[in-house]
Amino acid sequence: MSAATARFFIALLPSQAIQDEVNAIKQVFVDRYNSRAALKSPPHITLQPPFEWSLEAITGLSETLREFAVQTLPMPIALSGFGAFVPRVIYINVIKSSPLLMLQTALATHLETSLGIVDAVGKARSFTPHMTVGFRDLTKENFKLAWAEFQHRPFEVEWLATHLTLLQHDGQRWTVHSEFPFANR
Repeated sequence: MSAATARFFIALLPSQAIQDEVNAIKQVFVDRYNSRAALKSPPHITLQPPFEWSLEAITGLSETLREFAVQTLPMPIALSGFGAFVPRVIYINVIKSSPLLMLQTALATHLETSLGIVDAVGKARSFTPHMTVGFRDLTKENFKLAWAEFQHRPFEVEWLATHLTLLQHDGQRWTVHSEFPFANR
């Protein structure tokens, strides 16, 4: 009999105030463009995409993330304007800083060597940090309309990332399972 599994992913989440601001933008996609999929998770920057994990082994996953996080310094994150993965995804652009790129690479390597968690798709392409506001259920027609509205719209926010967040899918949406604080300065 196999152990029960769940879907998880690892991300950086901004402060609640920034999440509220981003959720207001996601709501525009619901109201104007009939795109609800982005509401199924809190605003975030994915560092490790969704993977299946045994619920019996969650303690080991948590311990591995805790060990990794305490060796990581808090880092500034800057959001600037909007970007797109044509023809279905619109996102808030995340500035590719060296600390952020190094964090994502180090985390992927750590998860692969410690736990065998591999993002095969991510290995084949470069990391593009982003915060999705409209996707998957955005039709091509609505994508064009939304992109016309958002491609030149200003959005400038900065925050200090202070922890990793492990999110779990509950069958309907992604919820915060646990947080792992970065090193104190």
